Amino acid sequence: MEVAFVGSGIGSLTAALLLTKQGKKVTIYERKNDLGGRLAYQEGGGYRIDQGPTMVLLPEMLLGILEEAGIDRSRIPLIECDPLYRIHYADGTVLHKWRNRQKQVEELNRRFPEDVEGFNRYMRDMEDAFIQGRAAFLEKAFLRKRDFYTLRNVSLLTKLKAYSNVRAFAARYFRSEKLQDAFSLQTLYIGGAPFQSPGLYTLLPYAEHAFGIWYVKGGYARLVSILEAELEKRGVALRKSTSIEGIMTEKGRCIGVKTADEAEYRHEAVVFNGDFPHLGKLLPKVKLPSRTYKPSSGTVLIYLGLQKRWPQAAAHQFFLPEDLTRGLKEIFRKGQLPEDPSFYVFYPCAIDDDAAPPGESVMYILAPAPPVGSVDWEAELPAFVDHVLHEAEKRGFPGLKEAMKWKEVRSPQDAEADGLYQGGSFGIAPTLDQSALFRPQMVPSRIEGLYAVGASIHPGGGIPIVMQGAKLLANYLLNEEEE
Repeated sequence: MEVAFVGSGIGSLTAALLLTKQGKKVTIYERKNDLGGRLAYQEGGGYRIDQGPTMVLLPEMLLGILEEAGIDRSRIPLIECDPLYRIHYADGTVLHKWRNRQKQVEELNRRFPEDVEGFNRYMRDMEDAFIQGRAAFLEKAFLRKRDFYTLRNVSLLTKLKAYSNVRAFAARYFRSEKLQDAFSLQTLYIGGAPFQSPGLYTLLPYAEHAFGIWYVKGGYARLVSILEAELEKRGVALRKSTSIEGIMTEKGRCIGVKTADEAEYRHEAVVFNGDFPHLGKLLPKVKLPSRTYKPSSGTVLIYLGLQKRWPQAAAHQFFLPEDLTRGLKEIFRKGQLPEDPSFYVFYPCAIDDDAAPPGESVMYILAPAPPVGSVDWEAELPAFVDHVLHEAEKRGFPGLKEAMKWKEVRSPQDAEADGLYQGGSFGIAPTLDQSALFRPQMVPSRIEGLYAVGASIHPGGGIPIVMQGAKLLANYLLNEEEE
């Protein structure tokens, strides 16, 4: 079998490694000059920092898949974040999240003693649910409805209150609204609101405590160079700066791709690795199932190069407003920039001295925002960015503005220009009707030889989860060839 990938995100790179490990021939087409998709660096002013994902969750899943693909885990320089992160509340309360169970209990005893028992109950209940959930929903494709609607799956979905939402699920264990926020905000990692994302996604906050949050030394985007070097070594054709304008079909079968300069390349199978709603643009003469998808949230991203360091800072920090839910409703329901935004700060120099020149540092600030559509970005973005920088300086990084040497900002408008669906940063939204069986699958249509992988495809977003989807795809392609 000879396989072509349209797009070079982590799904393509992972599936390509797994397929070439079994001797298959692979070609990857990428319209940009660099591979990696969302895994990229933002560079300027002599500084460099991750442009997209920063937190490594489920490290064993990531390392295990790469090991299966022929990359020894010793080649992936992971550092554990301890604490996981800090949460700064509007009233000045600071909560540290820890992987170590005893440290977390001690922290809760100091801040929220009434919720210690709830935390212990949460961890007990979720331990078995995670093991079952991983096997049932992350490690299986749902190409047929009957693969999803099993008695075991229905029972587990009931246990996880999938018909409810992650915020409501947290309220079953924690009395404090601060802790309800702390154990539900993780849906923002994949572009969903805690009050809209089904209870199934409560596996995310549990996974942080069970397996930790990790950092790739040099930045998450460093992973791309490691994988690219291995693909080159295996003879994979990496066609960079090559835009695909069409996927060719003949008699119900995919037969190759057509580039922007009208060149045609024949392939036995083609895998689309982009935001799924864009697939139809490459198949103008083919009628795909008609469906409108809801995009994930967008993000306002602020990248900074700074002339000083803050020795007491943590690598990951969340700064929450007085009412997190109200601010997120402005984003997710009204399509507005919130008056009092929440934001996340990634400060790699807290864990990696080499992330910036000596005595200097880099910073990445992410504020959830609506996708494109209802915000006048040119008019509203400057004041929004100024407000976020002011809050970051006041609440965690004194002297921040004076220390700034380099600043770049990316909005959902920029994300849309880069090819992200409606400017959403995480593919399609993780809503109930766009999850598991109801999410696009790796076999997206009846066209033979056409497949899909990526954040918008089941099992969903987040780097290790997309890699798991790539593993499902690679196994499916290899099994198809044997039959």
